[in-house]
Amino acid sequence: MIPWSLIMRSEEPPSPTLFDFLGGEVGLRAVVDRFYGLMAQDPAYTALRAMHRRDLGPMKEKLADWLSGWLGGPPVYMTRPDATCIAHAHATFQIDEQMRDEWLHCMYRALDECAVPASVQTRLHPPLAAMAEFLRNH
Repeated sequence: MIPWSLIMRSEEPPSPTLFDFLGGEVGLRAVVDRFYGLMAQDPAYTALRAMHRRDLGPMKEKLADWLSGWLGGPPVYMTRPDATCIAHAHATFQIDEQMRDEWLHCMYRALDECAVPASVQTRLHPPLAAMAEFLRNH
């Protein structure tokens, strides 16, 4: 009998993921750091910032861990003892079109300011927008 792992093994190298295109963990964490830096500093994101606790450190870690798996990288978030469904985690917040758009603008700006190539941003924008829309609850 042939082991299943040998049947499923591909001789082709795995396709690069959005996580890879973003620069792996280093690139992802740079974008997440910039995202929260913008949120904390720019008055355009005051409403978005108000939804978060004073200390953004734990949230930076959670978002980076969650995005890692979501973008095709290591599923770090799922190994966390505080891992929860993303929709459940956001259910207590009033997320309307304006809040969705504020989050997206901040994230798109972080991608741009971290010099993520335009070709990668073009690939990232649709899934980020779909995820933000999924979390909209008002």
